Amino acid sequence: MIIVFMAEKLIITFDEYIKIVEKLAIIIHKNYQPTVLVGIMRGAAPIIDILSRILKLPIAYIVIQSYSGKGTEDQQGQLVFARELSSLANEKDFNKVLLIDDLSDTGLTLNKSIDWLKNYEPVKNFINEVKTACLWKKKSSTFEPDYCPVRLNSDPWIVQPTEHYEELTIEKIIKRNQ
Repeated sequence: MIIVFMAEKLIITFDEYIKIVEKLAIIIHKNYQPTVLVGIMRGAAPIIDILSRILKLPIAYIVIQSYSGKGTEDQQGQLVFARELSSLANEKDFNKVLLIDDLSDTGLTLNKSIDWLKNYEPVKNFINEVKTACLWKKKSSTFEPDYCPVRLNSDPWIVQPTEHYEELTIEKIIKRNQ
């Protein structure tokens, strides 16, 4: 017996995405005064870029590979952390960390990232507080982010505005831009 399952999808336009990031910025501004923004790559890249410009804060990046497969609906797999945190922020900037990801899917990536950050040698002794933020929290996520403008009542696949590039080759992009 073959069971065909069509996952529910939430397709986000770039305008909707920007509005959600701006809502997150307002929530953070009203409730927390972080001293550094730490983004979980790749999902947090555009978010942390916008938030750092709005909130005028230094940034850092944790590079983690967590999804594997060839399609846009890949499965979450084993987490692999880069060896180093990438940042030009001063160690003392890590007093009040806001750890950011695009979404809380299962909660695994955010949980493990907090642990990794609190044990990361160059900054661990400067960290007094770590809070978390994301754009979306799925219903089945076991992790409760501190700041999150969209809490979903289901577990859709979230198709973000830049996700279609995963399926495009540079040759296709060149062809359509001639």
